[in-house]
Amino acid sequence: VIISENNEENLSSKKVSINTNDIKELMTLSGIGESKAKEIIEYRKTNGNFKKIEDIMNVEGIGVAIFDKIKENITI
Repeated sequence: VIISENNEENLSSKKVSINTNDIKELMTLSGIGESKAKEIIEYRKTNGNFKKIEDIMNVEGIGVAIFDKIKENITI
């Protein structure tokens, strides 16, 4: 049990890069499933890298509620 708690701690302290991480990594974020992860990747292919983490709200289907859930866990 202690080991799994430590693993959860390590996962929660590791930030996910919305500019470089793949679908699998993006899907570790709360509220981000496969389709939203694909949208994030498609957005950066079309528009280039995100300039700030708030820009993720430009992706279809990601609004303030999801951003508030993931903002502590993402980085550019």
